Amino acid sequence: MMLSRKRNTAPVSYEQALQRLASLCSQSEHSSAEIRQKAASWLLSPADTDRLVDYLTDERYIDDERYCKAYANDKLRYNHWGRFKIRQMLQFQGLASEHIRAGLESINDEEYKKILTEIILSKIRSLKDTEPYTRYAKVMRHATSKGFESDAIAKLLSECGENAQNE
Repeated sequence: MMLSRKRNTAPVSYEQALQRLASLCSQSEHSSAEIRQKAASWLLSPADTDRLVDYLTDERYIDDERYCKAYANDKLRYNHWGRFKIRQMLQFQGLASEHIRAGLESINDEEYKKILTEIILSKIRSLKDTEPYTRYAKVMRHATSKGFESDAIAKLLSECGENAQNE
């Protein structure tokens, strides 16, 4: 159960918001959408929010393309998400398609294939069913639910075919 925080009803000044957000952005990557949301929660006016985001962007505290690249690589490495799921989550955050595209292109293909192979082999090992079609369908469903492309999964499954039947 999440504890609800008491919302700060006193507005934050532009200078205070700038200081807090610059500190926050110097510690980790944040998108302009996250910064706008944070500023809105502090009851900052839309004009001040725009000015704040412009300043943080000009000073390179925030960069949506850099954010997308970091997000894509982190979600692949740590959450084992495929390109579809990463794209969907970045779109949900309201980021521009050119930044999302750059983020997805920054993913290392070898690492992507390695992680997908690990997911496939792990799922194959966990299956108790011996019927090949059922095994194939379960592996496909599992890997696509993690956001991987069905053609990449099918290709790796055919490469791992001998391993899949022997495990």
